[in-house]
Amino acid sequence: MTVIRKQDVIKSIAEALQYISYYHPLDFLQSLEKAYHREESQAAKDAIAQILINSRMSAEGHRPICQDTGIVVCFVKIGMKVLWDSTDLTVQEMVDEGVRQAYRNPSNPLRPSILMDPVDKRINTKDNTPAIVHIDMVQGNKIDIYISAKGGGSENKTQMVMLNPSDDIADWVERTLPLMGAGWCPPGIIGIGIGGTAEKAAILAKEVLMEHIDIQDLIDRGPKNKEEELRLDIFNRVNLLGIGAQGLGGLTTVVDVKIKTTPTHAASKPVCLVPNCAATRHIHFTLDGNGPADFKVPRLADWPKITWKAEKSAHRINLDNVSKEEVQKWKTGETLLLSGKIFTGRDAAHKRLQNMLESGESLPKGVDLKGKFIYYVGPIDPVGDEVVGPAGPTTSTRMDKFTGMMLEKMGIAGMIGKAERSFETIELIKSYKAVYLMAVGGAAYLVSKAVKKARMVAFQDLGMEAIYEFEVEDMPVTVAVDSNGVNIHQVGPDTWKIRISKS
Repeated sequence: MTVIRKQDVIKSIAEALQYISYYHPLDFLQSLEKAYHREESQAAKDAIAQILINSRMSAEGHRPICQDTGIVVCFVKIGMKVLWDSTDLTVQEMVDEGVRQAYRNPSNPLRPSILMDPVDKRINTKDNTPAIVHIDMVQGNKIDIYISAKGGGSENKTQMVMLNPSDDIADWVERTLPLMGAGWCPPGIIGIGIGGTAEKAAILAKEVLMEHIDIQDLIDRGPKNKEEELRLDIFNRVNLLGIGAQGLGGLTTVVDVKIKTTPTHAASKPVCLVPNCAATRHIHFTLDGNGPADFKVPRLADWPKITWKAEKSAHRINLDNVSKEEVQKWKTGETLLLSGKIFTGRDAAHKRLQNMLESGESLPKGVDLKGKFIYYVGPIDPVGDEVVGPAGPTTSTRMDKFTGMMLEKMGIAGMIGKAERSFETIELIKSYKAVYLMAVGGAAYLVSKAVKKARMVAFQDLGMEAIYEFEVEDMPVTVAVDSNGVNIHQVGPDTWKIRISKS
């Protein structure tokens, strides 16, 4: 029998979450570097470069890769011969205490994103608890823990279907993936669970994402069974779609496809697809009674040596005196380097502004957005001499329902976020001669370095969802939707899908 100390579990969980907040798995970095060198789409290549540079900066600075430090998902496999030194905490409570310590770490605070009362008040728990914990009793005298921090942008793109037994899974994935948009921040990995029941397929898909990237090994040796054939089939079909990094169009949309199956009912074929974003964060460790887990510090020499600077054609824009006529000259696909003042705001802030306008209430002092740009972001708290913590864009489609209000009532000139906008929103942008600009998701620490000043403007009680005024210098963005409604998330993938098919 092995005695496991609850404190070893708590400490290991806390240290694991800190570790994965700033260290990418090396197998993912190596796959992304190969994708960078192979990429022919300049927009996608630039996006991958920013992700890789951001990764190195995060590793060096011990600051989060992405401002969305995720919801914690933990698979705990407990050996049947394990004993506990104390039973005053459940396994769920041990994991939650580890999460609490990790997210409240003063040297590298992680953004708490978990809300209680999800149906009504949606109040932040302030410590990112509770975690999602799956417990399995297995043979042996050790505990294996697989833990990840899953970002909301990728988690929200999860897809599930109950196929007929004769239906083709690869066909379903090929049809479904383009409908997911780019909010999951490709290039990444997709996990597919097949079989069991609906909830079992989802758990399998989440669990298989923590496996080592090995698609190139599979390609080199060839598939040995139908499951491996399916992995390769889906991998090839997805990358032929031309979606590319950040949905900008390109050769690499996924760097691996993982599949896990389990027996199912004769009448059923449940399938769940879960994407992992460019901020892939997961780790596995074992507790054997000899203390907490030991996490080896990776060598920075193993990080890809990639550099990036804006192309010579990039336009430097001073947002403090930019005219509407100048904004209308920006064209989809152009790189801009923004300087000047922008406002931040996302779901909760937009909703509160809407409620205030509808009730005739005066807006907070300082909230004058006429002619301004609003950045969809929920930053991490700063440490040391930082102006702001990692501050990458959040998925813009969540703000689509408020865009008409923001253009008509608030008079904004444009928006900055990540991923695509809905058809209706693009029509509004076109109608108001506004623009939508895109920053790279998965490059939050890099983006934060462009923020030179930050001040709270309104809704401090909303925490990371409050409205701030940022003063930025040379913040890199891409024109994603110009004032004529030309949409890079349609033009880019369509163009590259044709180019790939002809190559």
